[in-house]
Amino acid sequence: MKLRTILFSLAAVGFCTGAAAQAPIVIKFSHVVAADTPKGKASEFFKKRAEELSKGKVKVEVYANSALYKDKEELEALQLGAVQMLAPSLAKFGPLGVKEFEVFDLPYIFDDYADLHRVTQGPVGAGILKRLEPKGIVGLAYWDNGFKSFSANTPIRSPADLKGKKLRIQSSKVLEEEVRTIGGLPQVMAFSEVYQALQTGVVDGTENPHSNMYTQKMHEVQKHLTVTDHGYLGYAVIANKKFWDGLPADVRGNLETAMKEATTYANKIAQEENDKSLEAIKKSGKTQVYVPTKDEKLAFKKALVPVHQKMEGRIGKGLIESIYKETGFDPAKL
Repeated sequence: MKLRTILFSLAAVGFCTGAAAQAPIVIKFSHVVAADTPKGKASEFFKKRAEELSKGKVKVEVYANSALYKDKEELEALQLGAVQMLAPSLAKFGPLGVKEFEVFDLPYIFDDYADLHRVTQGPVGAGILKRLEPKGIVGLAYWDNGFKSFSANTPIRSPADLKGKKLRIQSSKVLEEEVRTIGGLPQVMAFSEVYQALQTGVVDGTENPHSNMYTQKMHEVQKHLTVTDHGYLGYAVIANKKFWDGLPADVRGNLETAMKEATTYANKIAQEENDKSLEAIKKSGKTQVYVPTKDEKLAFKKALVPVHQKMEGRIGKGLIESIYKETGFDPAKL
């Protein structure tokens, strides 16, 4: 009788273990923007492909709009293993001590997406992602959002028009320097708080890709937008290193394939979404959109490119010059 009970118990344990082994690996993927932004759509695309390719071995739970963590909390949550994946803005890595990412914040370091992708899809970009590993983070890919424009409640035709304005920025020493260089007052603030801050006058303006501005309804509380394309906003898709390294090889391979496909998708829709959002902002009639002339844009460029040299000590002169080499940019020719 006792033997039969023991055998039955062992069989039950075996069944439970088998059931547990078949339970999907859950990946919590948190981000701070709306689900209908390029990043929001790309994270959902990644979820779909990861689950399909792994044949159900993986379940990806996407949390949009700061549902789990705000800007300042999410990196710590990833390092602690509370979430497994994030796609933070490249500006977010300075506080971790990985200041090389701030090179992407330098104004006018990329003229267009072609210049940008020479870096993000080449050896320079890969080298920067590697810098995260000692922090317990694996860098998987770069996802575009788009190029940023300045907005305010007064017209912006020249850098002087932003003098004395309180401008919301992400937490980045480079962006602080950028705003100070044109005489503005940088205000670091979580993305989720920007609409209310603009609405109540806590800040006068901001800088955003058009898709972020439109999906967060910032155009409803900003009277003027000037298409300066002065800076790039992108994301690094990252994972907790212990979690990533501990995945079965086949599952990790599935996720790498899904990430490659999601990156192609993300970068394709980013430009499309920003173009659509700009048109929607124009049609709303709430914000006057101004496209600067060639000379006006050159004036912004001449005013802001000196930030590159000011930040050499922080980011690394060699890294900045390696990007110049990739893109063919020569600040001396401005």
